[in-house]
Amino acid sequence: MNHKQHLASAAIALVLASSVIAPVQAGGKEKCYGISAAGQNDCGNLAGTHSCAGQSTVDNDPGEWKLVAKGTCVDIGGMLKAEAKKRYADQQSKKS
Repeated sequence: MNHKQHLASAAIALVLASSVIAPVQAGGKEKCYGISAAGQNDCGNLAGTHSCAGQSTVDNDPGEWKLVAKGTCVDIGGMLKAEAKKRYADQQSKKS
């Protein structure tokens, strides 16, 4: 492939990725922390120890999240990001 083909491929990949992400955000979803079962998280965690879905190792880890319908997170026992960050920090300080 030449340089122009690489650029075109990258541009197409970016457009496709944007079209996948936008509907989730527009669909009224939010990240809900502390509700995923081991191996059932949606993406990277607060600790930064992984960046992929399905890599959580503990049930209901406050640093792991799943997308849920906006406004339902607390009702199902989860936490929004600010609370999850605080709980995660508290958990880490207890380990020290």
